[in-house]
Amino acid sequence: MNDSVPPAEGPAEPSVPETALETVVEPGYDDPAAPAPLNVPRVPTGDAEVDARLDRLGDADHLATDGHVQVYEDVHRGLRDTLTALDARPGPPAPPTTYGNRS
Repeated sequence: MNDSVPPAEGPAEPSVPETALETVVEPGYDDPAAPAPLNVPRVPTGDAEVDARLDRLGDADHLATDGHVQVYEDVHRGLRDTLTALDARPGPPAPPTTYGNRS
């Protein structure tokens, strides 16, 4: 008895040009590891300075993850400076103190 099996004969697979096998993909999406926008909606705050800082977060959409830190730190620094400036704006003058001024 012979255990070898002869190759099956049947219709040959049709030849397809290699160009027909290429997959059409959107630019920037051909590499799954490539950065892709998160498309997180940003709602305007009504403060132009804060909105500009938050819009800067969109710059991270086109960077590799190791580039996100710089953008996040820049936005954080700008928002912190904006909040600090709110505290530094002059308000009404403080009342005079009488401690230590006894004549």
